[in-house]
Amino acid sequence: MLRRTTTYDELVRRFGWSIPERYNIGVDVCDKWAALKPQADALLYLDHQGRLSRVSFGDLRAFSNQLANALRAAGVARGDRVGILLPQAPETAYAHIAVYKLGAIALPLFTLFGPDALEYRLHDAGVAVLITNSEGQAKVEALRARLPKLKTVFSVDPDAPCKLSLREAMASCSEIFDAVDTSAEDPALIIYTSGTTGKPKGALHAHRVLLGHLPGVEMSHDFFPQSGDLIWTPADWAWIGGLLDVLLPALHHGVAVVAHRFARFTGEAAFAMIREFGVRNVFLPPTALKLMRAASSRDASLKLALRSVASGGEPLGTELLNWGRETLGVTINEFYGQTECNMVVSSCATLEAARPGRMGRAVPGHAVEIVDAEGRVQPPDVIGEIAVRRGDPVMFLGYWNNPQATRDKFVGDWLLTGDMGVKDEHGWLKFEGRSDDIITSAGYRIGPGEIEDCLITHPAVQMAGVIGKPDAERTEIIKAYVVLKPEIAATDALAQEIRQFVRERLAAHEYPREIAFVAELPMTVTGKVIRRELRALAVAESHRPI
Repeated sequence: MLRRTTTYDELVRRFGWSIPERYNIGVDVCDKWAALKPQADALLYLDHQGRLSRVSFGDLRAFSNQLANALRAAGVARGDRVGILLPQAPETAYAHIAVYKLGAIALPLFTLFGPDALEYRLHDAGVAVLITNSEGQAKVEALRARLPKLKTVFSVDPDAPCKLSLREAMASCSEIFDAVDTSAEDPALIIYTSGTTGKPKGALHAHRVLLGHLPGVEMSHDFFPQSGDLIWTPADWAWIGGLLDVLLPALHHGVAVVAHRFARFTGEAAFAMIREFGVRNVFLPPTALKLMRAASSRDASLKLALRSVASGGEPLGTELLNWGRETLGVTINEFYGQTECNMVVSSCATLEAARPGRMGRAVPGHAVEIVDAEGRVQPPDVIGEIAVRRGDPVMFLGYWNNPQATRDKFVGDWLLTGDMGVKDEHGWLKFEGRSDDIITSAGYRIGPGEIEDCLITHPAVQMAGVIGKPDAERTEIIKAYVVLKPEIAATDALAQEIRQFVRERLAAHEYPREIAFVAELPMTVTGKVIRRELRALAVAESHRPI
């Protein structure tokens, strides 16, 4: 959607949104290319055994149409929610496409979620059908009695102990499917994002969300796509960073995507992936970049063909930017956004030099300002809250089943990000910190509320407060301050037991890496934990001499 120029100002002047009234993500990313170049690669999939398979756009159309017919036969209708609990794999891509073609609503789910996290999301969204694998099926079967709306579970694994094999269901279905005629404003997917208190909130997005992402993706990848581009990210497709920053925008442009699920991400494995496939474009969270930087010091023969590297989720520093130029051969472009309104700020090395400490300027088409508590735009270099003007195509429709939280997200014409920042006279934005309690750890944005709720279900825990503690590698680690029930002794073994308890019930990235047992928590008069005092304590601990 961006027309290449030589200056940022000209890029903004020449930009205009083109959002059709009738639009369907599934048709856009699949069927148009299947008609134009059916044999071209859409996905290059490396499985956990090291076997490579190629999925063409023609394959993607056939598979997604078969699955759409199978889902319709299973009773899925327009507006129904379909859960997709899968890693990066071809089935994940054509499951999304099939759901969009049906006019249903996709709910991507992280494979490392534990039972509590899965149960809440599946129940809150009212998921009727789930597509998963053997691992996911085992987790969900134990929850079925508490998920009355979940009628059907398909497994992609041929040997899964599941009554409904996805392959068998698809095999009997036609490869022809007439996609539902959807409006650009019709709902397409729900992505849950953790809030600062209480349960996670489901950000409901319309089909237009993909079109809203395109300028930011194109800008952060130095005018993507270009001839020979091939893109990859280690970010799971269950998150907005993997799904809407990489997979769907690349397919929209007819660019192939490399898919692989690492058993464990390492810098060495990432470099090997980029070399093996000749990857040209990558989205890498800063934590991944830090691990790769450590690995690169041990490998002098990287031989990369990278054209663009984009990063987001945490601020980049001078050291990481310099390393990118020296080792990766490119300037890393930083972008900013959140699940509710993503990819609204970016740098673009093709247009102008990066400014360490500044995350970029507003992507064309997005009005991003610094506002005060009343929604008044602030002058340059005055700190306030980063906000995005209503009416933006990338902006969510609202929180699923939570109209009050949706209202609270706005002040006047502005969506409030919850992040504090400043904007200079040239429009460059700087992130100054969070106005809420969101924890940024290894590229994940994590709300403490769900972790605290999980902690207090442990039989030894009476109260808990969760915060992010500064950490050199992960930006922050999750730390829990725990008040035990009377007569319970604080021991290292108990701390480990509680850590594992949370890890098993929520996710591997959401358990507290540190637990401190305390006699009491700082509380407000209304009974809320004062997390800023806990954060101050954690910061003091970080600076304490050993």
